[in-house]
Amino acid sequence: MLTFETEPSSAAELSALDIVLWGVLPFVMVVVLVGGLIWRYKYDQFGWTTRSSQLYESRLLRIASPLFHFGLLAVIAGHFFGLVIPMAWTQAVGMSQEFYHFNALLVGGIAGLGTLGGILLLIYRRRTTGPVFMATTKNDKTMYVVLTAAIVFGLWTTLASVFEGEHGHNYRETVAPWFRSLFVFQPDIGAMAAAPFSFHLHTLIGMALFVIWPFTRLVHAFTAPLHYLFRPYIVYRSRDKHRTSSTPVRRGWSPVGTKDRDTRSR
Repeated sequence: MLTFETEPSSAAELSALDIVLWGVLPFVMVVVLVGGLIWRYKYDQFGWTTRSSQLYESRLLRIASPLFHFGLLAVIAGHFFGLVIPMAWTQAVGMSQEFYHFNALLVGGIAGLGTLGGILLLIYRRRTTGPVFMATTKNDKTMYVVLTAAIVFGLWTTLASVFEGEHGHNYRETVAPWFRSLFVFQPDIGAMAAAPFSFHLHTLIGMALFVIWPFTRLVHAFTAPLHYLFRPYIVYRSRDKHRTSSTPVRRGWSPVGTKDRDTRSR
């Protein structure tokens, strides 16, 4: 059952817009995301691809793609650590708020700048390489705008914390409790409503990104070939005349006595 949590002192201050944005919209986003992925997988499996353009241009791609993807992985890890792990847990293991804040700003800033640099290079490559630009769809353009906006406003919240110093907003007391409350279907609307506008904007853009996710090339993130990391090595064997191993030759690998054709003699 879906219930709304509010602080008694702030319940009267909540507007209908707060309830819609922080109590209803997140669940609408999840329904669209999951339903869209199921629909896309069922009816458009051939379109479930990155539509790689590496054949058209690879010099910039070799730099931009790893920079963006590894930076994004670090950003996701930072969001998980900051939103999912309660502040009481880190304090219980002796991690002070100052130490956490410093490392979050340092690592988060580097990861965010790397991700932003990577996507800007990807956009530049797509815009300046003729064949790549011709293959760009309207969905691609929308995806790039929303994704870049999410990264920019995420960096904005990070830089704002740097300039505000000790008086900056602690999102682990507002945004993080609201985020965790969504998983138990009891959204803490009052906590999220108390966050600054920059966090509201970043969150809304993030939800918009997940809404359009199933209808863009971003779907390839759910079919990343992670099993490649665990599959066995492919072993290649040659038919050398002088074997250095004492292991007997297995059937199927013994020389057949035929000579390889020399195509140069034709």
